Amino acid sequence: MEKELCVSERNGQKINQYSIRRHYRFLCVAVLFLIFSCDNKREEEFKETKIAFIADAHFQDIYAHFADADYKGIENPQTGDFVNIRTMNAQLQSTRIFNENYFAFIEALDDIVTKGIKLVALPGDFSDDGQPIHVKGLRKILDKYSKDHGILFFATTGNHDPVKPFIQEAGKTDFLGVGGKEQIITSTIKNIKDTVAGQLTPIITSEIKKWGYQDILNEMSAFGFYPQKEYVYWETPFSDYSYQGYTFNKAEQASLLENRTYAIDEFNKHPDASYLVEPTEGVWLLAIDANVYVPKKELLEVSENANDFEGASIGYNNVLLQKRHLIDWVKKVSEKAKKMNKVLIAFSHYPMVDFNDDASEEMIHFFGESNMQLHRVPKEEVAELFADAGIEIHFGGHMHINDTGVRITTKGNTLYNIQTPSLAAYAPGYKILTIHSTTDFEVETVVIEKAKNFNSLFSLYEQEHDHLKETQASEIWNKDILASDNYRDFTQWHLKELVRLRFLPDDWSQEFVTDFINKTGEELLIAQSEDFDSIIKSANLSTNEFKTWTGFDMIYDFYRLRSADELAFTDIGEARLKQYEIVCKQLKESENSAYRLWGNIFEKSINGKPSDHFKIDLKQGTIESITP
Repeated sequence: MEKELCVSERNGQKINQYSIRRHYRFLCVAVLFLIFSCDNKREEEFKETKIAFIADAHFQDIYAHFADADYKGIENPQTGDFVNIRTMNAQLQSTRIFNENYFAFIEALDDIVTKGIKLVALPGDFSDDGQPIHVKGLRKILDKYSKDHGILFFATTGNHDPVKPFIQEAGKTDFLGVGGKEQIITSTIKNIKDTVAGQLTPIITSEIKKWGYQDILNEMSAFGFYPQKEYVYWETPFSDYSYQGYTFNKAEQASLLENRTYAIDEFNKHPDASYLVEPTEGVWLLAIDANVYVPKKELLEVSENANDFEGASIGYNNVLLQKRHLIDWVKKVSEKAKKMNKVLIAFSHYPMVDFNDDASEEMIHFFGESNMQLHRVPKEEVAELFADAGIEIHFGGHMHINDTGVRITTKGNTLYNIQTPSLAAYAPGYKILTIHSTTDFEVETVVIEKAKNFNSLFSLYEQEHDHLKETQASEIWNKDILASDNYRDFTQWHLKELVRLRFLPDDWSQEFVTDFINKTGEELLIAQSEDFDSIIKSANLSTNEFKTWTGFDMIYDFYRLRSADELAFTDIGEARLKQYEIVCKQLKESENSAYRLWGNIFEKSINGKPSDHFKIDLKQGTIESITP
C-alpha cells in the first residue's frame, strides 16, 4: 500500500516528511550514542587524583615560646632545647597524646611529600583547643609544606577548633615543669582557684586562650576557609553566584564571616565555616562545618560570651536541630556535581554513620548510654538525610578510630562513611583516597609506624615519674611506656594505660570487671561449656593457648579493635583472634546476660566493613578489601 506523503517546501526543494521522521529517529539514536560515548570517554580520561586526609592531629607546637611571658619552658637534657609540653600523666588519662603527636604530624607530612600527593584535607581538630600559640605554629608548618612542595591544604572545623564560637580565657594546670612537677600556664590569674605548697609559679600568657571562629579562620585562611586565586571554584552555603558566573572577587565578598552566619534564636547568629572548593579540574571537596553550639539557657539578647554555649562534640545529631540549611546546600551541590560531571568528596569532623560496627545498641545496654562516648553516635536519620541529599563518600574524624560504615537508604542511595584515625592515638595514621574515575575509588590507610625523635622527651618524663614516686601519688603510670621501640608501640602503651587508668574505672560495671578481668581464656570457656576440650580441638588449638591471656587482655584488645579495626589484627595476632571468636561464640550462649552482651559486642568488633585498604565502586554499589 502506498504510504501517504506530506510534502513541504524548504529552499525550493520538496522534502518527504516520512523520510524526515526516519532521519530524526536515527539522529536521536546517534545523539544518545554520542552522549553515552562521551560519558564513558570522560570517565576513561579522568585524571587520577590522590587526596590525603589527616584527622585529629591535635597539633601543639611544643617548641614555641610565649611572646608575652618571660618563660621558655623546660630544658630537655637530652637535646638542650626548651619545650612546653604536657605531663605524661595528663597524656595517659586523655584520649589523645599531646606531645609526641608533633613528631607524628611531621612524619605524616613527609610521607605525603614522598608519595607526591598535592591535596591534603584536615577534617577538624587540627589544633588541640584553638590556642593562638598552637594555631600559629601549625600555620607556619603548613605554609612551609605549601611553599616547598606545592601542597594545597583544606581544613574544616572540629570541636577543639574552635571549642566555642567566641574567644575565651583558658589554661592548663598540667604542663610539665622543672623537677617533674606540674606547671600551670593560663591566660588569666582568675583561672587559678587555689595554691598548693611547693607549687610552681603560674605562667600568665594570652597565647594560651581558646580562639573563636574569627581568629582561627583568619590564621588558617589559606587552607580552604577562604577563596584563593589558584582554586578553580569556591562557594559557601550562603553565596549566590553560579559556577558559570564565578569570579574570585565575588568569592572574596561571599567569604566574609558576616556573610556566613545562621540564626540560632531570635537574637543570635553563629558563623558557619562550610565551603565547597574545586582545587583541581573535576574534583569537588565539600568541607562541612558540623559544629553546633547549643545555648545553655534561653538567651534574651545578643551574646558573645563563650560560657553561654555548650561545646560542639555531639556533631550531626545537633546539626539536625540547628543547621538544617546544610542539608539543602548539600543537595544543591550534589545535583550540580552530577550535572557537571564533577567528583564530589565530602569531609567533616564528625561521623555520619554508626562507628561501633553496628554494636551501639548492645553497647548501650552493656555500658549505659552515657558511657563509651555513645552520645556521639549519629542517629540513623543523619545518614538517611545526607545520603538522599547526594553524599556518597564522606571522610570523618572526631572519634580517633579507623572504621568504615555503610548505609543504604530506603530510596536506594548509599553512603560510605570513612573514619580517619588520629595521629595522636592508636593506631596512628592517615588515609589516602585515590580517585581512579568518576565511579571507582581506592582508600588506603597509612600507619605511622615510626616517627623521628618521638622519644626525645622521655628523659623529662623520667623526672616526672621520679617526682610522682617521691610524693607517693595515688596513681602512677607504668614506666615501661618509655621503653617503646617506635611510635606505633608508644600509642599502644598509651591506650593500654588509658584503659587501666580511665576507661575501666569510668565506663565499666565494676561488678563485671571484678568477675571477668582476672579469668583466663580457659576459665571463661570452662564456665560456659562442659565440652570445651572438643571445642578447642575442633579449632586445631590447644588448651594451653587459652591459659596465656586474661579478661583484661580481652578488654584491652577490644579497645585496640575499636580504635584500629583491621589495623589491630596484626598486633593482636591471628591465633588470639581465633581464640576470641571461640570464646565469644560460647559467651553468646551464656546464662549471664552481661556475658551474652559482651560476646556480641566483641564479635561485631572483629567483623566490620573493610577499613584498611579497599575499593569502592559507586556504579556497582560495592566495597571490597584490597589484599597485598
